Amino acid sequence: MSRRTSLPMSARATPPRPRRRGGASIGKQRPPLGAGLAPHPPGQPSPQGIGRPLPPAARRRCLLAALPLAGALASCGFRLRGTQTLAFDSVLIEAPAASPIALELANAIRSGTGTAVVTNRAQARAVIQIVTEARERDVLSVDAEGRAREFRSRLRVVFRVTDGKAREFLGPTAINAFRDLAAREEQLLAREYEEAQLYQDMLVDVAQQMLRRLAALRI
Repeated sequence: MSRRTSLPMSARATPPRPRRRGGASIGKQRPPLGAGLAPHPPGQPSPQGIGRPLPPAARRRCLLAALPLAGALASCGFRLRGTQTLAFDSVLIEAPAASPIALELANAIRSGTGTAVVTNRAQARAVIQIVTEARERDVLSVDAEGRAREFRSRLRVVFRVTDGKAREFLGPTAINAFRDLAAREEQLLAREYEEAQLYQDMLVDVAQQMLRRLAALRI
């Protein structure tokens, strides 16, 4: 009677493992992502709906959800560009010839409100009069030799608003802006350019301050 001899566990045959090369097995490979799918035509919305316009009901829900946020921003005084509302639908700006602040204010009213800037007094519901417009420069500091090291450029504008006759909507009001400028004797052209840029920045600042005063008027 024959006897069977059992082999030890280490001697039993084990299936060969797939060899790995470069961190990936050479066994069954996965197909590349997107294989077998038809190419998506350019300029068309994706099958998943990405890029498709929202249906009307969904748009209404989005608008209703955004209303509380818009109300909170408005209560904090935040306004987007172009949403200032003036109490008059037409305005005339009276200023000396070639007044920089008059031009900047007219641009701010046209781009930031629905009020028309007219040139005929008879068509204007309100008249903005530029009483004074002064540009000044003060010395802030000097060096050991007495030469200026830093300047402060100022822009001061006084204006009033009337109905073009005897009624005054806003009395004479002063608006100020200033910017500091370092003296550069060795770079004269660079200093002049920087000073011109700062002056333009002050014009925009003053015009926006005037626009906020106009928006607060109730006539």
